[in-house]
This record gives sequence, C-alpha cells and structure tokens, in this order.
Amino acid sequence: MASVVQDAYISEKIVSEPIKLSSPATREFWEVPVLFEDEHLLALDKPSRLLTSPDRYDPNRPNLMKLLHAGIEKGTPWAKNRGLTYLMNAHRLDFETSGIIILAKAKPVLVALANLFGSEKPVKTYAALVRGAPAQKNFEVNAKLAPHPVKVGLIRVGEKNGKRSRTQFELAEKFAGYSLLKCRPLTGRTHQIRAHLKHAGLPIVGDELYGGHELLLSSLKSDYRLKPKKTERPLINRVALHAEELRLVHPMTGVEITISSPLPKDLRVAIKYLRQYSQAAT
Repeated sequence: MASVVQDAYISEKIVSEPIKLSSPATREFWEVPVLFEDEHLLALDKPSRLLTSPDRYDPNRPNLMKLLHAGIEKGTPWAKNRGLTYLMNAHRLDFETSGIIILAKAKPVLVALANLFGSEKPVKTYAALVRGAPAQKNFEVNAKLAPHPVKVGLIRVGEKNGKRSRTQFELAEKFAGYSLLKCRPLTGRTHQIRAHLKHAGLPIVGDELYGGHELLLSSLKSDYRLKPKKTERPLINRVALHAEELRLVHPMTGVEITISSPLPKDLRVAIKYLRQYSQAAT
C-alpha cells in the first residue's frame, strides 16, 4: 500500500478507516478502503460491481461518486472529519473492475489531475486472469479501438474509424490453460484492456462480453463432486480485472507517488485453485 501523507487536519485514524457507503434504494453496503490521502487527493479501492459514476441508461443505479456526494451533503463522519466539500474523479473503472481510483478534493486539483490523465503520463498497472497463454513473456497490442456499430457498449478493433490504443502486457504467472497478466494501458480508451486481450486471443476470465467464460472448480479438479440439488458457482463471479498500481507525478506537489491495491479476495481464491489444480507443464 502507498505511504499515506499525513496532514495536520487529517488524523491517522481517519485515514486508515474505510469509508462506509450505503444505498437505501438497493439495500447495498460497501466499506471502501482508503489507499492514499493528502490535502489534495483521495485514492480509494473501488469494489467490483459498483459503478464509478452514473449510468447513462439508468441514472438511479448506485454509483461511487453519487454515494460519496451524498455523504458529503449529509455531513457523514468520514466527510465531516476531513472537512470535505468537494470530491470528483478524473478517471473511472468499469462496473466489474476493482481497484484504484483517485479523486480530487478541489476544482483546481481536478483540472490538474484531468490534464495529467489526458497526457497519458500516469502509469497504470492492472492484473488480469485470462484464458490461454501468450507466446512471449512480454508483448504489446497496438490496435485502434472503436464502438461496435450495432452492439451498444461493446468495443472492437477498428483500424479505419478507431482511436489510437496501445497496451503493454507481461506474463506474471502461467497455469494450464490460464495466465495471470500485468497490463499497462498507455492510452485510456473504454474497455481497452478487455478489447485488446480479446484481440490477442486471451479473453479475461468471466468477461462474457469479450468472450471470456467463467472459471469453475469442476473444470480444474478431476474428482470434483457437486452436492445434490446444488448449483456450482464460479470461482470468480465477475470480470477478473483489478487496477493494482498507479504511479503518477502529484499534480500539485510535483512529487512522484505510487499507490497500490492488493488483489481482492475473489481473485486470490481463483489464483489459489489454479495453483493447486492447474499447474502448467514445465
């Protein structure tokens, strides 16, 4: 985890405690860990299955920014103790993607942060569990991306009308039929990692939209037996993608900072069973 910059008005206890959010409409509850904080920035560990910002098709769905703004407006303890009146995001994560998201505590900070992300200078590293194995330990996909002309929400490689998109990949661990990759998007297109991995023939586990099927223990363990009248659940019940590291020059201080997020439990469990039952041949 990144070192937390302590300010006079932010106690160590406040910084170390997760931010508690809830949606009365859906009766959902989240404890969102704080990964980094100073007087300008707040970095959170976004849980999977929580939108970053409002859904254009269904604005009533719970989303991180709406919940945070509601907490500030109500003066909830996590907001009041920090003296927060403003909080905005300069980037976003997909609904099912977990990990680091960084927020600005004031409008000038947001402008500087947005300019920084627009320059493509921050180094973002994601962990992705994929089906298949790359031919080389390090490889790159440099393929333009564009929205699918018919399927809403789907991104595809489109050399004619697509936008420049480039992602670097590194093999972190290999299993029989699966791989754990480190992914570094050098541009910031929608679904970039997911679309590029599909293009490379390495779809992310659980990513049905891009051809990645669920991971079942029964497919790994030869003597697996399901109890009567029970339905087998996937080892990881979502897109197996996690934003695990963000390295950037602080937009206000000019100091380089590195923020880290540990792999979430569901991804750790999937990797555990792959190591146990799906070792790659050497």
